[in-house]
Amino acid sequence: MSGENSGGSNMSHHGETHSERLARKARDAPFMVAGLAGLTGLVAYGIYGFKNRQLKTSLYLIHLRVGAQGFVVACLTAGVGYNLYTKFLAPKLFPESVEDTKE
Repeated sequence: MSGENSGGSNMSHHGETHSERLARKARDAPFMVAGLAGLTGLVAYGIYGFKNRQLKTSLYLIHLRVGAQGFVVACLTAGVGYNLYTKFLAPKLFPESVEDTKE
């Protein structure tokens, strides 16, 4: 019956550890790693800068939010550019290497 295997993909990852799950997600979505690294860096910068700030708190938090939004936009732009390159530009520039990966 076809209904027996519904949701089977979720069960295949049932026994994996946190590090194995992070490694699998990094292979599936490499920009997630960049996002996590950016988040970690921005939080560290925020804590350091909040301790040593020369601005009012509200203005500092606004600057921090704008920096975070800029990082997200940069990651999204890089991800879209990478996908466009691999789907449209790379097959035209390197047709023999694309045919090798389809086999």
